[in-house]
Amino acid sequence: MRLAEIIELRPVPAAGLLATLTRRCPLSCAHCSTSSGPRGEDTPAEALRRFVGGFTAGDRPEVLMLTGGEPLLRPTLVGDLAELAASAGTRTSVLSGMFFATEGPVPDRIMRALRHVAHFSASIDVFHEREVPRAAAFRAVHHIMDSGIDVSFHVVGNSVDDPYLVDITASIRAEFRDQAAVLVNHVRQVGRAAGWTAARTVPLRGAGEQALERASERASERAGEGTAAEGRPAPCAMAAWPVVAFDGTVTACCNQRVVDARPLPEHLRLGHIAVDDWPRIRRRCQESPVLRTIRTAGVGSCASCRALARRPAALAAAERSGSRPAAGAMDALGARLQRDAGAAALLRRYGSERYAPLVLLDGRESGRETGCATGGDAGPETGCEAGCESGGDAGPETGCEAGCESGVDAGPETGCEAGCESGGDAGPETGRGAGCATGRDARPETGRESGGEAGPETGREPGCETSRETGDAPSRRTGPADTPAPECGRHGSRESGREYEEGGGPA
Repeated sequence: MRLAEIIELRPVPAAGLLATLTRRCPLSCAHCSTSSGPRGEDTPAEALRRFVGGFTAGDRPEVLMLTGGEPLLRPTLVGDLAELAASAGTRTSVLSGMFFATEGPVPDRIMRALRHVAHFSASIDVFHEREVPRAAAFRAVHHIMDSGIDVSFHVVGNSVDDPYLVDITASIRAEFRDQAAVLVNHVRQVGRAAGWTAARTVPLRGAGEQALERASERASERAGEGTAAEGRPAPCAMAAWPVVAFDGTVTACCNQRVVDARPLPEHLRLGHIAVDDWPRIRRRCQESPVLRTIRTAGVGSCASCRALARRPAALAAAERSGSRPAAGAMDALGARLQRDAGAAALLRRYGSERYAPLVLLDGRESGRETGCATGGDAGPETGCEAGCESGGDAGPETGCEAGCESGVDAGPETGCEAGCESGGDAGPETGRGAGCATGRDARPETGRESGGEAGPETGREPGCETSRETGDAPSRRTGPADTPAPECGRHGSRESGREYEEGGGPA
């Protein structure tokens, strides 16, 4: 299972389940979002087995993500849960800090644990490398990859301009020949990092998250008031997957402050694995009016969302909004549009925008030149240069600038208005009609027909139908030039979409 597949599912309510197996970890990384160490709680094993054993072919998550702490400190439990999940059709992904790589060959206990695992993600960054050398981690990942398991890397840097990120991403690409995807995030002010770094955030929908958080924090202090007056609340994909916390509590959000909070804000509590089964947790996740509002409209920052319990008027408004007859349909539509926009688009919001295209690496052909999505030049004949899949600028010849894939209005000069992706009529000015991205017949002005030649006017071959733009694509030699779930990770806040505002993070 490719990392991009996992991240694409991240906005879909109950499409995945994140499970914390332990808060223990043999490493002591300075940036750890969970402050994990040699001592810590283990999630009750039998309760986890019972809960995952309750998955059925007709009612199950698509993905089970096992994290920690270090989940492979409990290899037997990892193997059991992955096998139980697989019997129902659920695929399992494991995120590890690679502590075992220092032991030489990958221990048999680790390989046995991974027998039924579909994806393995290795955390590697300047903090991990102080305890697990890069060469050792690479050697272990090669061994896991050679066993037939899809692999990826979760990387964290101090900032988008951290030279370490250029070095490590180039090193991974060269070592694994673009066969391993890379998810990049930045250190956040959470866990052990909270004591030594100020929060660094990623722009969200054109507005700085720091400004958004400050505005939302001020709003949350005004009990009974609405959401922030400054900044614009945005839909939150991180309220889509249930998260099993260290004590068996199931939360609706992977924000570490939520996962660790006790008491948990009631609107973010889905249940407990000791007393609730998966169908009940799934229904609560999908049908909660407040969670629907958070996913489709947003309520401000993570802080303002947590503060809803102290703001009864705002909580009641969210409840009313999510109870409207069309709320369920809007929730489903929003999830579908985000999924269709692709993994790189989601990581531009919740991970490192510059490095988001690297999540698409896996070395597989997809009907186009391999380099088109991975930073290589697809050649002038295609009109689709490096980064086309990931949102770079393909050039004015294509008539498809930033925003085309996701349905955002890219401006009249692009020839691609809002609605292009979703099949709505973009209007005669755009030169693209209803269904332009869905394979239906476009207008004659476009020179494009479903599955046919792109025509000289477009400069695009059929293989670039789902492409976004090229622009600042990653260089095959040095990593991205200038352009994270979900997957939510516990090793230094790197997983897709984890703690996008305050620290953490997809899947």
